[in-house]
Amino acid sequence: MEYLHSLLKFAVNELATKATNTWTYMDAGNATWIDAAEMASRLQRVEVGKIRGFALNTSNFYTTEQSVTKGNAIRAALNSTAQFVIDTSRNGNGSNGQWCNPAGRKLGTPPQTGGGADMLLWVKTPGVSDGQCGVAPSTPAGQFNPDLAVRLINGT
Repeated sequence: MEYLHSLLKFAVNELATKATNTWTYMDAGNATWIDAAEMASRLQRVEVGKIRGFALNTSNFYTTEQSVTKGNAIRAALNSTAQFVIDTSRNGNGSNGQWCNPAGRKLGTPPQTGGGADMLLWVKTPGVSDGQCGVAPSTPAGQFNPDLAVRLINGT
């Protein structure tokens, strides 16, 4: 695990010094993954204070409300004003406990500033498969499937 922290810390420092006109956010999981204090500790180890902040719900389904609550708890545990963004590309119906192309998910709030976070973004392109599972058993991970996109539009 320490090797991973070293790599992430290196990346943060490189981005902080060389990507001067860019906002960078470190992935901090989702609303139910790791408790806020532990995530804050992990973010501190990789020196997240040198970049804009952290990201939540990337490629996941937890509601914006759940993610805002988690983001504020992480920020409080960091004892900082770090910003956070939330991926809302497919969280319109929240999580049903499945992670791989689950049925019944829906597009969330369109990208915008604010919304309880620095920004709400569609980080994962709607319609891109999580893998050969769920409602897309023949679509490999990372490939676009028009049926998945339509399902997100319709919430089916």
